[in-house]
Amino acid sequence: MMKYFVFVILLAFVSAASLQENMQSFVKFATRYGKSYSDIEFGYRFHVFSENLKIAAAQQARETGTARYGVTKFSDLTPEEFRANYLMPKELYKNHKKDPKKVAKPLTPVALPDSYDWNDKGAVTAVYDQGQCGSCWAFSATETVESYHFLSGKSLVGLSQQQIVDCDSDCYGCNGGWTDKAFDYIKSAGGQDTLDSYPYTAQDGSCNFNPSNVAADVVSWTWVTQSDDENAMQQAVYQTGPLSICVDASSWQNYNGGVISDCGTDIDHCVQLTGFSTQDGTPAWNVRNSWGTGWGENGYLYVARGGNVCGIGSTVISLVAN
Repeated sequence: MMKYFVFVILLAFVSAASLQENMQSFVKFATRYGKSYSDIEFGYRFHVFSENLKIAAAQQARETGTARYGVTKFSDLTPEEFRANYLMPKELYKNHKKDPKKVAKPLTPVALPDSYDWNDKGAVTAVYDQGQCGSCWAFSATETVESYHFLSGKSLVGLSQQQIVDCDSDCYGCNGGWTDKAFDYIKSAGGQDTLDSYPYTAQDGSCNFNPSNVAADVVSWTWVTQSDDENAMQQAVYQTGPLSICVDASSWQNYNGGVISDCGTDIDHCVQLTGFSTQDGTPAWNVRNSWGTGWGENGYLYVARGGNVCGIGSTVISLVAN
């Protein structure tokens, strides 16, 4: 009786013409990502999944780049659930001011190659997964400290995102924060513990920072741009190292791969810029995300260069670490 009831609900949610195709896709999705639902929740999540397929199709129709949209690990979440669990409130960065004294002087331009990525230099740790916690700001900061620690001549070592989530009292842990304040916290604390000594839990907790476990610290940091100067970004990532950036990721829920050219500019997520390239003839930024390797292109994505797509040039930080 329950299965018949669920089936009737499903018929109301989607047209008969697309029901079978969507159901097959949903079953494959649930199997791939190890999803398990009660009978009642199954019907609702299938409805959400079907609606996300429509959203992805609309994104694909608008996209002028090479980005592909479709089924992802987040396809059974409503856009509101996705934002609440994986992004930060947009209000955090709307009125966030940059101290003019912290804006870097432009680097002397040098000739740039067609592509360059710090992964090829061994300066980037493996892709992390922040889980259902709006801690992307702590991940973006941590990943960049890891990279610059390596570039200072040390070994590449994983550092504790959880330390920043738990101990940075100027930010809000799983409810969001600012990368510049994260760097300030690391500097004031005297450094950052290793990931092994202070592992990530994907939830807010009490501060358990142990100075004896510090593996890296921050000497200084600067804003690369006062505004969305992507030329300055390209020189900075090439001449100095990976950059901590914040973007509008509200349209990334359904991203499968390729170069994104259609995107908003209201900042709600922080990531790491590892380099630049040309993908299928499109100049692109190489961006490392923190949603695991099962999302995007093995945890990475590409954003079109020029036009401040996804607000990519709005919040860019370079630093000196040791």
